[in-house]
Amino acid sequence: MNISLLRKILCAVLALPCSLRLTAQPRLIMTLLVKNEGDVLEQNLLFHKAMGVDGFIITDNNSTDNTPSIIRKYEERGWVLRSIEETGTNYRQKRWVDRMVWLAKTKFGADWVINADADELWYAPSHNLKTELCTTHRNILRCSVHNVYPDEDRPVWQWDRMVMPVPDAEEYGLSPYSLFEQQKCKVMHRTAGYIQIAMGNHKVLMLPRRVKQSAVKVFHFCVRGREHFLQKMINGGLQLAQDPKMRHGRHWRYFYSIYKEGRLSEEYDRVIGTAHLPKLEQ
Repeated sequence: MNISLLRKILCAVLALPCSLRLTAQPRLIMTLLVKNEGDVLEQNLLFHKAMGVDGFIITDNNSTDNTPSIIRKYEERGWVLRSIEETGTNYRQKRWVDRMVWLAKTKFGADWVINADADELWYAPSHNLKTELCTTHRNILRCSVHNVYPDEDRPVWQWDRMVMPVPDAEEYGLSPYSLFEQQKCKVMHRTAGYIQIAMGNHKVLMLPRRVKQSAVKVFHFCVRGREHFLQKMINGGLQLAQDPKMRHGRHWRYFYSIYKEGRLSEEYDRVIGTAHLPKLEQ
């Protein structure tokens, strides 16, 4: 479902009279774009359902692990409202996420949407993601993102060491795209007034645009061990290599170039700061 930009703008204009009203019982839907996320997807769904998400829309981009069976399991439970098998090999994240947002808005009655990744936990201090949604006149809530350090001796969701950003990566010999890089906020947004999501789900184009910093925190388990990192960077780089004109995905391109030089495993240690970890954790 590709909705033209003009149609989206017209819909946003028509929604202006009610786009910032309080919603006492907002319907919240989470979208997920996944590929080989079998080690984290089920816990993601369980956590966010307990945190107040009403339903999920999932796009699976050519997974070869048990991700499809997990999606089917939660479709049968009624949690996954729609699953989309995306067979494209060019990484059109923005387009695929936008398609899910539009479905959430037009087919499943969402008042608010969270566009998440399977390796993220969106945590509300109140233990309910809707707490802020029903009390705000804003239509975009910015949520801080915090990386979690990998501990390969324990299951992923038991990792509990949050990474603090490091201002001078070179001082510690870190990769330019290390775990210790300052993370951009991600956003939750209303569906009324929605026009377009940005690459990476860090920004959203709305009419009107009313932004507030949220108390919700996103805990990001982006590096899940050496082998997972290697496969993720290689697959992502291969997809982006099909479209060299695409401006986004700089970190994927960086790691893919390192891979082609035969240094990706070595670079992993610079990503997680192996050599200077005691100093980094002070």
